[in-house]
Amino acid sequence: MKHSVEFQALVDEARARVTEVTVDQWLASSGARLIDVREDDEWRAGHAVGAEHLGRGVIERDIVARVPDKDAELVLYCGGGFRSVLAAESLQKMGYTRVRSLIGGWREWTERGLPTVAGA
Repeated sequence: MKHSVEFQALVDEARARVTEVTVDQWLASSGARLIDVREDDEWRAGHAVGAEHLGRGVIERDIVARVPDKDAELVLYCGGGFRSVLAAESLQKMGYTRVRSLIGGWREWTERGLPTVAGA
């Protein structure tokens, strides 16, 4: 997907303050909760096995109720790794200390043939 220069600049600025992990790094970590921040229709179309859904539009509102432990290890993913960077930055501002963004997101996950839940 082609992104606007403005959006890319916003993501790049956030990326400087967010830790990103590769799929291999996530697979090697134990205990990290995988959070899908894509839109509801994207989630329904398919998602990573074991992922939880907290869409980008509501994650800041709902995260504390779903994950009250601000030291919990969270790995966020979206379609390609852009929205998850923005969401990770927001959660860091809310006090979450171990939040990461998955490089390549859903696209990378599916290209690697990793386990998914098919859409309805």
